[in-house]
Amino acid sequence: MNNKKDIFAIIGSASSNSVNLKLVKKIASLTKSEFNLIIFNDLKTLPHFDPELSVDNPPKQIVEFRNAIEKSDGIIICTPEYVYSIPSGLKNAIEWCISTMIFSDKPCGLITASANGQKGHEELQLIMQTAMAKFTNDTTLLIQGIKGKFDERGNLTDNEVHILLDNYISAFKNLVYNK
Repeated sequence: MNNKKDIFAIIGSASSNSVNLKLVKKIASLTKSEFNLIIFNDLKTLPHFDPELSVDNPPKQIVEFRNAIEKSDGIIICTPEYVYSIPSGLKNAIEWCISTMIFSDKPCGLITASANGQKGHEELQLIMQTAMAKFTNDTTLLIQGIKGKFDERGNLTDNEVHILLDNYISAFKNLVYNK
């Protein structure tokens, strides 16, 4: 791989110490020779979606968020499931982007890491498919029971998840470098 690619990672959790953030930091450490990974962990700072402002007069934070997506070579979304759905902050952020088409054909890796996560994971894939993001079955990952997969120091301790993560990273690298 010739040059490092810029990856914008969006953390779907509103918690400042989320397991999703720990998981993305693990991905960052495993891909540091291939990716410049920029982590966005501030969904709760984005204003509530307003369709009347979305096209002609988006707030500054939204313009910056959209620019980060547009400039990136790929996107990782790592989110928990809240009440059988994706978190409202993540949905809000994606809604701000729909009118721009910035997700269109953008290589994406979609991770749902939660207690169960099945319904939220299905919803995330449907939303990103609607946004015309580019992902495959191999660049999606559902990790159930995520809190039990890390120790108290934030280290990933589950061997099965290590293997799943390695396969996911390999597929995501392939998607980003061969777009």
